[in-house]
Amino acid sequence: MAAKTMAMKPVLFEIFGEMWKVQARLGQGGSASVYRVSSVSSGRASSAAVKEFQADAQGGDYGYLKERAVLEDIQGHKNIVTLYGVFTHHNPVGIATRCLLLELLDVSVSELLVRASNQGHSMWLIQHCARDVLEALCFLHREGYVHADLKPRNILWSPDDECFKLIDFGLSFKEGHQDVKYIQTDGYRAPEAELQNSLAKAGLEGNSGCTTAVDLWSLGIILLEMFSGIKLKETIKSQEWKNNSAAIVDHIFSSNSVVYPAIPVYHLRDLIKSMLHNNPNRRSTAEAALISPFFSIPFAPHIEDLVMLPTPILRLLNVIDDCHLHNDDEYEEIMEDMREECQKYGSVISLLIPKENPGKGQVFVEYANAGDSKEAQRLLTGRTFDGKFVVATFYPLSAYKRGYLYQTVQ
Repeated sequence: MAAKTMAMKPVLFEIFGEMWKVQARLGQGGSASVYRVSSVSSGRASSAAVKEFQADAQGGDYGYLKERAVLEDIQGHKNIVTLYGVFTHHNPVGIATRCLLLELLDVSVSELLVRASNQGHSMWLIQHCARDVLEALCFLHREGYVHADLKPRNILWSPDDECFKLIDFGLSFKEGHQDVKYIQTDGYRAPEAELQNSLAKAGLEGNSGCTTAVDLWSLGIILLEMFSGIKLKETIKSQEWKNNSAAIVDHIFSSNSVVYPAIPVYHLRDLIKSMLHNNPNRRSTAEAALISPFFSIPFAPHIEDLVMLPTPILRLLNVIDDCHLHNDDEYEEIMEDMREECQKYGSVISLLIPKENPGKGQVFVEYANAGDSKEAQRLLTGRTFDGKFVVATFYPLSAYKRGYLYQTVQ
């Protein structure tokens, strides 16, 4: 019966007296499914995520109650998914399921790794992700919680807040009060968690529960994968890794050093190695990791970064010839044409076409939300404007608001 109910994808959710339409299933696990839902209220479309829990083997709601309690206790941090509310869904066959209404986020680090095609990500993206996750972990650990399932799939990009956020607190626990025998995901599991899981499978009890240090191990592996562009699950299982993981980290960095400037590479390597000590007592804390010299280096995004990470700002390249920028009549006509075209895809707040560098001849379009800019990017990419093929990327809202139009790295 449980398997059948898991397979039943709902069409509508009634949430707080409003009907929300299910647009897609975003993910499915053993105990819950996540859906993207939309509602039209007061004439304006709203989107969110719904996490629908199935009853556990005893017919209870432990998974739902646990994650709800953790989320309610840690709300308010910019790098942790927002919980909007909770509700009960009654499906057509009369089965009631407990649900969380959550902030809708975008691309995950797991998807970014797939898109990297074994090339590794830019220093800008690695730094951005590392800082955001460490900020979240600092807050989480200060509140006494261990996330206990940090992995690329549980780190998602927020287009409107322009940052990465942590999701999925189903295995989280208060340090010293571990109520979950098996924690973390294969490939991102700290050595002490591996040992504890093995003892639990054998029906034995370990000396003590795991600590916040397991989260730092997971992040170290994630950052190493982002740098190398390869999944390290099999590497971490190898005897060579167990014997000398630091040497393998050094080898990965030396193999990729030609691509990156030397000093930032050394700082990132040392940061990752500080998170990957086998002894959890020697492992860096989130707070200590944030003061690494790696975070003091300013990086510019690559153009690939701005294609992958949506924001409310759309940037159009290869659209306008320089000769049109210095004829006032032609310039105003282009501004009107671009505004008219871009308004077809959503509400345009502002539009900027710089006449001089940086940003000369590029079109910056500020939409009311990232959903509109994503739709515009999808429909404008590859279109022709005045005989030119349009290249559409996103652009950081914070930089745009400051008037900072930096040159991206190709």
